[in-house]
Amino acid sequence: MTASRLKSVLAMIAAATAVVALTPGPARAAAYDGLENCPLTSATMKDPTNLQVGCVRSVTTGGSVTIGKNVVPFDSPITVQFGIYWPASGPTREFPDGSVANVYSTVPAPRGKTLVAKPLQVSIPGIANIIPGVTSVFAQVELAGPITEFVPLATGENTPVFVLPVKLHLFNALFGTKCYIGSDASPIKFSPTTGTTSPPPPNQPVTGDSGTITIEPDANGYQTLGVGLAGARLVDNAYAVPKANGCGLIPGSLDALINLAFGLPSAAGKNAVVFSGNNTTIALSPSLDDLTQALAAS
Repeated sequence: MTASRLKSVLAMIAAATAVVALTPGPARAAAYDGLENCPLTSATMKDPTNLQVGCVRSVTTGGSVTIGKNVVPFDSPITVQFGIYWPASGPTREFPDGSVANVYSTVPAPRGKTLVAKPLQVSIPGIANIIPGVTSVFAQVELAGPITEFVPLATGENTPVFVLPVKLHLFNALFGTKCYIGSDASPIKFSPTTGTTSPPPPNQPVTGDSGTITIEPDANGYQTLGVGLAGARLVDNAYAVPKANGCGLIPGSLDALINLAFGLPSAAGKNAVVFSGNNTTIALSPSLDDLTQALAAS
């Protein structure tokens, strides 16, 4: 299914779910796998003014993050999961073809599972990596605020699908326990797209891939729709990276050295992130009760 078809179906979810209720269910269940961490009991999700609610789980199995001249591959899965809601009079985004998509707000997954990733091993420029954690750095990607501007219908458009604010927690024998690149107040903001980027120089535009898109009505007759995006590639090369902070056994004593080694701060146009092999599952419904029952029955 094309991105434009996805746009049409989800933009008219009320009509689509009415049709689903009158037609036989498919032979297999809708794609709700991995949505057990959706915050269904959140007070925000329970708000009766919500016109749509849903659950999202996105797993990236490849790609890399580039900070200046330092390229760090994603060598283990990165999982992002959260609930979404769109209230009456909620925000929308208009695309060049005149179509309009909902901009969803997000609700974090319980027990700190909104972002799940293993630490990345980062080489220290100019130093041979002989003893990991001593002659290299382990960088744990952590959230630096809520995920915002989630627009699943931006798939295939030259606009971000979401904004993901992160900070990198650096671990090294000499760095102390509070060493970060970025912070809650000054995060690294990834705004990845499956379309084409528009970065400042010297970076050049790069293009992602929306992968394969599927939409499945609920097998048990609920109004919830299962949406799957498989094999997508999301890209962003227009973000800036701030200075290090809190580094050293005496916090802050090694900030200048780390900034020099990694070229920080690194201005927009010198950095890039690629989330490849991305598979996303979305369950979307006009009713929290319906969504809850659909997931329980799957």
